[in-house]
Amino acid sequence: MARLQQTLLGWYEACRRDLPWRRTRDPYAIWVSEIMLQQTRVETVIPYYERFLSRFPTAMALAEAPPDEVLAMWSGLGYYRRARLLLEGARAVAAKGGALPAERAGLVSVPGIGRYTAGAIASIAFGEPVGLVDGNVARVFARVFAIDEDMRKQGMRTAEALADAIVAERDPGAWNQALMELGATVCTPRSPSCDACPLSRASMCRAHREGRVAELPVLSAKKPPEARRMQAIVAIRPRDGAVLMLRRRAERTFGGLWEPPTIEGAPRMRKVLASWLPIDARTLERVGTVEHVLTHRALSVDVARAELTSALAPRDLPDDAGYDAVRVVRPVASREGREEGMGVSTLAKKILARATQKTP
Repeated sequence: MARLQQTLLGWYEACRRDLPWRRTRDPYAIWVSEIMLQQTRVETVIPYYERFLSRFPTAMALAEAPPDEVLAMWSGLGYYRRARLLLEGARAVAAKGGALPAERAGLVSVPGIGRYTAGAIASIAFGEPVGLVDGNVARVFARVFAIDEDMRKQGMRTAEALADAIVAERDPGAWNQALMELGATVCTPRSPSCDACPLSRASMCRAHREGRVAELPVLSAKKPPEARRMQAIVAIRPRDGAVLMLRRRAERTFGGLWEPPTIEGAPRMRKVLASWLPIDARTLERVGTVEHVLTHRALSVDVARAELTSALAPRDLPDDAGYDAVRVVRPVASREGREEGMGVSTLAKKILARATQKTP
């Protein structure tokens, strides 16, 4: 195992990417980066990470921020539950003085920090010799050690036990990052670069030796996303083009985010939605459809627009509408969100953009 560690750590020192979160040992900054990197590409995360830390440089600063502002800074990054849990975790940390626990066992008690994230913070920031397994590491282990178990089931538990068993004692943070880096840049899901892999070149990868790279990891089929139909109405104030935006209740999908009024259902549900909106029904027109895929749902949203005729107060919102706040904002601000301190999802941006087009 010492030879494996030496080989991979040497490769990592020579070939690692220069990423902003690798220039710090600040546990809070590492925490933010690991949460943002979940299911999101590195190049997408970098500008969000830098803006977020500039605005919320410490857990205490984040804990004091209103949810709207946090979600606005997250706007467009997706998987917004991550932001809500990060805020919840920061408030829990702030309540205990503002410092993150220095070991994995304590870190997993913080809201929003699971075993993987705890392992990353503990090993990188504090040097605790604990392993971690994300999708990249699981793939590397499956190939290097020829793990034949399903990596969405028992295989992941096998990989997690293996990660703790072989973690480098001297620099566990670098070791864990080396594994992740190898999976992200060389041992990729499709067409891995085995010729550039330090482990295959040193004959340390069983899958490569046995000609089984394409077979591993074993992954059971994912359940296809459930198709959902929705109706949205973009209500536009004629004199200045400002649009009506509503905020989703925290417990709903897209909780805490702002969007044009939207309802689930077939086109006939558009009349239900229009019935409580302050719009001129004579101007209501369908302008097209937008598609948006979430982890478990594929959304098809019919978009309509109409003239906004008067104000709408939160007390006027139907109980079953799923909203808890109302704003009328300039169209550019409503699309970007940050300027107005609003979290706006990519789906909402698509709906707003579609409403500016005239073709059905």
